[in-house]
Amino acid sequence: MQATQTPKVTVFSAAVIVAALGYFVDIYDLILFSIVRVQSLKDLGIIDKAEVTNQGLFLINMQMGGMLVGGILWGILGDKRGRLSVLFGSILLYSLANLANGFVTSVEQYAWLRLIAGIGLAGELGAGITLVSESLPKEKRGYGTMVVATVGVSGAMLAYWVGEQLGWRNAYFVGGGLGLALLLLRVSVFESGMFQQVQAQTEVARGNFLSLFTNGARFGKYLRILLIGVPLWFVVGILVTLAPEFGRELGLTGEVTAGLAVFWCYFGLVFGDFISGALSQLWHSRNKALLVFLAFCAVLVAVYLFAIKGASPTVFYAVCFVLGMSVGFWALFVTVAAEQFGTNLRATVATTAPNFARGSVVLLVPAFKYLSSQFGFVPGAAILGGVSLLMAFWAVSTLPESYGKELDYVEE
Repeated sequence: MQATQTPKVTVFSAAVIVAALGYFVDIYDLILFSIVRVQSLKDLGIIDKAEVTNQGLFLINMQMGGMLVGGILWGILGDKRGRLSVLFGSILLYSLANLANGFVTSVEQYAWLRLIAGIGLAGELGAGITLVSESLPKEKRGYGTMVVATVGVSGAMLAYWVGEQLGWRNAYFVGGGLGLALLLLRVSVFESGMFQQVQAQTEVARGNFLSLFTNGARFGKYLRILLIGVPLWFVVGILVTLAPEFGRELGLTGEVTAGLAVFWCYFGLVFGDFISGALSQLWHSRNKALLVFLAFCAVLVAVYLFAIKGASPTVFYAVCFVLGMSVGFWALFVTVAAEQFGTNLRATVATTAPNFARGSVVLLVPAFKYLSSQFGFVPGAAILGGVSLLMAFWAVSTLPESYGKELDYVEE
């Protein structure tokens, strides 16, 4: 089919800036619960340490379950109604949900609002990466998504600072307010030209989620993409979120907090996302950069679990920082997802893939509980991490290279 004449825009175009700021607020709200988990549950009357852990995992599962539902919903809407409608609709929903989070008085209310917030949080990144990928020339789109990621993941550091300084309720109010303020930038962003051309072709089916499973080659490619993102959420959802519990198991010389562990992990992610995106451009290969970072992650998971027993909290946080760098391939992963599929399915894939990867925590948590009950807390984590990394290595090794790929085509 005839190529779309996408406007030649710079890496710092309005689409890139708004997507980056949207992801900043997305990460702020996504990670905020991990930071305020212990204090918010204690304020709601949960005192026992084991119960804090159990209720915290329950709330994480509610949030991630919402992201699974939202990933499908927003992905389909992104291909049917447009990238911008999802970008700003999702921001509105999670902003309102997080404002409401500041008023909760029970764990039940907290759970339902984390579910709704999760649905909202599911849409922003995929829509933003899709819009940026379709707006920038093929030789620049890796740099555009690198900017989105580098700015976006720093939202976790703001979440930590606000949570520590203003308290958990005010932290939710700030997150909701930031999201609503971001909606004012809607007027500066234009819809993707590629999407508009496909939208005009009424015979082309758009956003058909089930079509990902009805074609063997297409499903195999989609499955490989999903597996690439699982190690990151093993690190964030298990190792970092449960930092206090791992600190006790590792016999650290002092107490560590989940909030500070998340802060240092995401500080590392800022550098990791920048480096992985830059390497994929310099090497002209997404897959080579992903394989290097997965190997880096495997080394750091081993260090975290087996090399810092009896260490100080300072050493632990330093390892969290480098561990964060090692999983700093999140935007690269979403970019690869967007580049692997045609315009009529691109938003569906780029939105569902990161949310299914995030939502893998729903499976990782019970798997970790089972393995830790059978083999011990640390060995159980090692087994789960090893399996996740091996599957990701296989996925990248067998996925077609997508650097420099023309994106103006549709899936039949």
